[in-house]
Amino acid sequence: MTSATPFLASLSKVHSSRGLLTIGNRILGLVQLSGLSLVPKPPARITAFNHLTVLMQTYIRSPLNISDFVRVETLKVLLHEMSWVEAKGYFAKNDIAILPVGSNEQHGPQNPLGTDHLIAKAIAEETAKRTGTLCLQVIPFGVSSHHRQFWGTIYISPKTFKNYVKETCLALNYYGVRKIVVVNGHGGNLRALAELARELREKGVFISIFQWWSAVGKLLPDLFKPEERGHAGAEETSVNLALHSHIVNMNRAVNEEPRKHKMQIEGITLPLDTADYTTSGVFGTSKTASAKKGKKVFEAVVGDLVKHVNLFRKTKIADLIQKPRA
Repeated sequence: MTSATPFLASLSKVHSSRGLLTIGNRILGLVQLSGLSLVPKPPARITAFNHLTVLMQTYIRSPLNISDFVRVETLKVLLHEMSWVEAKGYFAKNDIAILPVGSNEQHGPQNPLGTDHLIAKAIAEETAKRTGTLCLQVIPFGVSSHHRQFWGTIYISPKTFKNYVKETCLALNYYGVRKIVVVNGHGGNLRALAELARELREKGVFISIFQWWSAVGKLLPDLFKPEERGHAGAEETSVNLALHSHIVNMNRAVNEEPRKHKMQIEGITLPLDTADYTTSGVFGTSKTASAKKGKKVFEAVVGDLVKHVNLFRKTKIADLIQKPRA
């Protein structure tokens, strides 16, 4: 019996128990992994593991995995999945959070009513995972009264929407958050959000507002034609197909050129509703949508937002809050 045999024999007795983890830690050290994506491990340790397991499996006669040696810790980023203790740990070290908002309104006969908040939620949560930033639950209802003639549209007033988001942001501020990225999935919310952002800046809270369709127009300018970028058009429908195709019915997709109201001339703003422009709820072309294009859009906008969040995180709040009088 070689000098190594007693050691390996002892491992066989503790296999499938906590003893193996203890011994493994002494051999390789404790490697802690954060987030959903595994970070690179030190090459020397992995090489040692690979050589060691070949020898150990010969004696133990049972397969070994790196999980037998490594304690994997997943970093939670979704607030509703955290305990209050875990939330305290995040807020103690971070002053930034992500808040997705959207609407529940018509998006043509092919798309789900929740399109705006579902897309905002997906973009926000994926960005949170890639940056290790806290993400709140999506606010699903928004300023959508202009879609109310289409069944199922749930709308709230700009004042109510603004106040709801404001109180949510102030609740975050109570725990030390001073930087908030609002991922807005509905253009009708923008005016209320912009007003709120200016108000909260005066209170020392800085809000940035991200709208994916504005970003993709610059990131992927040639992916869609102008007539495909309208409300419920091919661009928006493609993102739906990429994220949740099971609730998109392309057999009902239509192309409809928006009508022009006879009172509409350059420089005039009219209080018109969606029903004044379209019968189907689609502005332009939607039949050319594809999941492939939607995936390109999703990756492009998430990548862009990740850069913003990382920069936002590093920026000092002193450089963001309102400047004093000259």
